[in-house]
Amino acid sequence: MRNRLKERRAALNVNQQEMGRLCGVSRQTISLIERGDYSPSVTLALTIAKVCGVAVEEVFYLQEEEDNG
Repeated sequence: MRNRLKERRAALNVNQQEMGRLCGVSRQTISLIERGDYSPSVTLALTIAKVCGVAVEEVFYLQEEEDNG
C-alpha cells in the first residue's frame, strides 16, 4: 500500500506533530506512514482521510494502481 499523506498534510499546512494530534496518534506514527514503513489500521486510514477532507482512496492506494495509471 502506498500513500499521499505528505502531500495531503502539506495541503492542510500542518506539520507531522499537528497531523498526529488531529488524528489521535503520535508524530512518529505519521512519519512512519508517510515513509511507507507502517500500514495504518482501517480506522486510522479513515480518520486520516476525514481530517484531510477527502476519500480514503485519495490518501491510500495500492502500488499496482500507480503502475496502471
